[in-house]
Amino acid sequence: MSFRSILTEIVQECGGGIGAVLMGADGIPIEEVVLGPVPDGALQDDFGTAGVEFGRILDEIRKASDSLEGGAVEETVVCLSQMSLVFRPVDEETFLALVVTPDGNLGKARYLLRRHLLAIRQEL
Repeated sequence: MSFRSILTEIVQECGGGIGAVLMGADGIPIEEVVLGPVPDGALQDDFGTAGVEFGRILDEIRKASDSLEGGAVEETVVCLSQMSLVFRPVDEETFLALVVTPDGNLGKARYLLRRHLLAIRQEL
């Protein structure tokens, strides 16, 4: 199964899915799928922008977790007025970002990311 087909399935099935991106830690998108209406703003031009901008914040969360000896960051959810974003590390070099509408099904989005994580790891 390709990255594109996995990401497409996640976005289509999560309820309110806008798009998903598999990002390298260097900020370069490996694969990107956009299926829903993208809110006005920077995401209109480049969907991977969300991964780049929040990637830096995820690094800071990892550092905070290390200093607290809290273990690896398994998931981060950011809820904004125009969208919600779910981030899930695939390994130390890549992570998934899923964007859903504010009324999207975050629980299902989180479940689908977790469920497809093994398939994505096998494709890397």
